[in-house]
Amino acid sequence: MACDGSYTVVIVPLQNSLYSSDALRFFHWLKKLRALEREKDSLWIGLQVLEQARFWYQHQLEQVSQRHAKIGTRKHEEEEEGWSCALRSSMLRVNGSLGSLLNNAYVCNASPDGKDGLDWYLRWTNATLTQEVSQKNDRISMLEIEKEILTQQQDGIHYF
Repeated sequence: MACDGSYTVVIVPLQNSLYSSDALRFFHWLKKLRALEREKDSLWIGLQVLEQARFWYQHQLEQVSQRHAKIGTRKHEEEEEGWSCALRSSMLRVNGSLGSLLNNAYVCNASPDGKDGLDWYLRWTNATLTQEVSQKNDRISMLEIEKEILTQQQDGIHYF
């Protein structure tokens, strides 16, 4: 899916033969230009996908907030939990892939003595680790709630 107006068309009549050094330089220049235009197209497509993903994530956050508000009023079905688990697994894979892409981009683009690149990398790592800790804390909280519910159910059982 190319962006409109993103291609450059150059027609240059060669006065020398096709095998001259000028023709060879021109050919390599065109080849580099084409590669850059393809990279630009890929980046635009990626940006569009990220924009759609951002909207999707926002929608999912809104739905989770709505479900969170209703959590005490209705019973969760196993089917919904299975779907939620599969969705969560897919989101973690996507997040990991994006993180890997950004880390690879950092490795390719960062200069060894670039202070800004190191700062960005440390911030990214900190954000990633903070997110992981938050997810683990959420999981611990859910397990503690389940434990409390099971304890209450067990206390409610009367032995004769």
